[in-house]
Amino acid sequence: MAAEHGITIAPSILSANFGRLAEQVREAEEAGADAIHIDVMDGHFVPPITMGPLVVEAVRRATTLPLDVHLMIERPELLIEAFRKAGASNLTIHVEATPHPHRVLHEIRAAGLTAGIGLNPGTPVSAIEELLGGVDVVLVMSVNPGWGGQPFIPATVEKMRRIRTLLDEAGLPAVLEVDGGVSAKTAGACVAAGARMLVAGNAVYGAPEGVGAGMAQLRAAIAAVMGRA
Repeated sequence: MAAEHGITIAPSILSANFGRLAEQVREAEEAGADAIHIDVMDGHFVPPITMGPLVVEAVRRATTLPLDVHLMIERPELLIEAFRKAGASNLTIHVEATPHPHRVLHEIRAAGLTAGIGLNPGTPVSAIEELLGGVDVVLVMSVNPGWGGQPFIPATVEKMRRIRTLLDEAGLPAVLEVDGGVSAKTAGACVAAGARMLVAGNAVYGAPEGVGAGMAQLRAAIAAVMGRA
């Protein structure tokens, strides 16, 4: 399914049932997902330990969709090749997680992947401003990273607006992505602020009526905002 109104949705498997992960990935694809978001956590940059290259490899076997791999890990440069071999399409690192983000982003692109830079709610936009010309994705965390199911932080909407303005004024093509607490209630504000890729975990995999209904609700929220644009 083509991205509606130019907005893409990437369901996060952090909220999926890992007992039937391949099935859950395929359910999202059949419901119109544009990519699959995979949250990698190392127990250092964030407290939990989640998944690694083996899970990315398993997801790659289950789908042909792009795999948007979000590295919430320290020293991400050490694992670029492992995630490339596993089938990642994009690797997003955090500006707070490495002293040399510019170098790491270059290494990701040199490996043939698209590269993203992420920033936490408490990190100012100025921390990534000098990197925007060398990234394909800018990821705004709208919760503090570490756990799924956290409530959306409203103040991050203004951060999205500021980044959207920077990208547009410089004519940069990077996709503005938002991750954390994205639901049918919050998606509209994110899109209105300039986000063009929405990561949704509980809103998709925790939807009472199922994955398809969760995706449909997000699409409806997007359409309502874009229809007023």
